[in-house]
Amino acid sequence: MNNINEITEARDFVLSKINVVPKVGIILGSGLGSLADEIENAVSIPYEDIPYFSKSDAIGHANELVIGELQGQIVAAMKGRYHYYEGYSLSEVTFPVRVLKALGIEKLVITNASGAVNAEFSPGELMLITDHINLVGSNPLIGKNNDELGPRFPDLSEVYSRNLRATASKVAEEKGITLREGVYAWWSGPAYETPAEVRMIRTLGGDAAGMSTVPEATVAIHAGLEVLGISCLTNMACGILDEPLSHEEVLEVAAKSRNSFVELIKAILKEM
Repeated sequence: MNNINEITEARDFVLSKINVVPKVGIILGSGLGSLADEIENAVSIPYEDIPYFSKSDAIGHANELVIGELQGQIVAAMKGRYHYYEGYSLSEVTFPVRVLKALGIEKLVITNASGAVNAEFSPGELMLITDHINLVGSNPLIGKNNDELGPRFPDLSEVYSRNLRATASKVAEEKGITLREGVYAWWSGPAYETPAEVRMIRTLGGDAAGMSTVPEATVAIHAGLEVLGISCLTNMACGILDEPLSHEEVLEVAAKSRNSFVELIKAILKEM
């Protein structure tokens, strides 16, 4: 569980660099950081400068917190995230969510690049996360609970806000953007799933699989935030097609989906 003194120190450092109060947080996944380039009057703070922040070594993660205005909203965008598979504890992985909450955000948009498990989906499409499955066998809330941060037993019956999902669906239809809906399965990585594991995920009800998002979403709910999750489907999961998987492919497809992704998130922010 995160330390309140550390959260406060990180928050105060960020506040010393800005003169606005962000209300919407955005976590940008692999290859999706270009949205942060759209932020106006932006202040960019390297993660390595923020007390107790860590740094991702994953390709496609810029390791910057970008704060400014986007579509009439004051946003704090994480341009890249760090992952459980990099050896960070789940407390470290979710620490930025605690800091975003302390900065004043009320809503959190979590994005990721993931593999499509549902064979009806296609690489390059976006998926609205309706629910998730934790397949890692751990949880960022394990340990002594601090009631100042959230309840001991948070309710996860609606992790991904119905209201925000309805907004996302509406603007996607208006913009003519294909937006699938489905369940996201969290896989620890860094190895991709085997074909047998993909079949298991499909049997369990998963539509996409990835290596992030669930820890941040869990802590966000614990902190009382409203959450929206969107996956960029960058490949078909292992075994669906007879071809190998690579992170280079993930980044390439994410880049091709950039325009529709940016357009969708901007339209959602405008309607929030």
